[in-house]
Amino acid sequence: MGNAKHRAEAVECGTRRLLASMARLFFAPYSRRCDADRGKYRLGPSNGRLLIKTGRAGLGRKAGHDLTIEVTRWSGEAVIVAGDPDRSWVDVTVEADSLEVREGTGGLKPLTDTDRAEIKRTLGDKALLHTAEHPLINFRSTGIAGTAQSFEIYGELTIKGLTRPVTVHGKGNGDGLVRGWATVTQSTWGIRPYTAFLGALRLADDVQVEFDVVRLEPANGPGH
Repeated sequence: MGNAKHRAEAVECGTRRLLASMARLFFAPYSRRCDADRGKYRLGPSNGRLLIKTGRAGLGRKAGHDLTIEVTRWSGEAVIVAGDPDRSWVDVTVEADSLEVREGTGGLKPLTDTDRAEIKRTLGDKALLHTAEHPLINFRSTGIAGTAQSFEIYGELTIKGLTRPVTVHGKGNGDGLVRGWATVTQSTWGIRPYTAFLGALRLADDVQVEFDVVRLEPANGPGH
């Protein structure tokens, strides 16, 4: 009786070892393939640009400029899981006082350095970004759809402590170059668009945020 029990335990133990070996044989390549298809990347000024483009409205719009403003201090991470966008995510943080006017088109006269400095000061005021109280702007994705060549990133944008949904539209070329844009309606986040000449000149409520990532830089550590 004891010998039969011993033989049964030996067979069960051998079966477990066989199943474990089969699992390693069949599933290890798949696991390595999943790791290879998953990448975590750094984002920032070293490998990309983040621009804000404004337009004009009002009867006095001919006197103003369409502005191109660059975010000079920002950072982010992106996890890309090939073939499974539901497991991919993006998180970007902007230093709100790092906005610099790069270009002003239109207007009755060229934009001067003094104009640029005044615009930067105005952007930080309480009516706009209120950077003294709210130094950071954050975007965190909640979902990604599409392909590496054409995609939408659904997420939440936090400005001045208010979080609202926003959709980013993007395209990639398969070689690490990614670009896209999103429309941000300032008043949705409690921002009063800049006005001048007793309201005859004002910035349009909608601004366009554009990004270009010229290469993907791997980040250390596991993803979310």
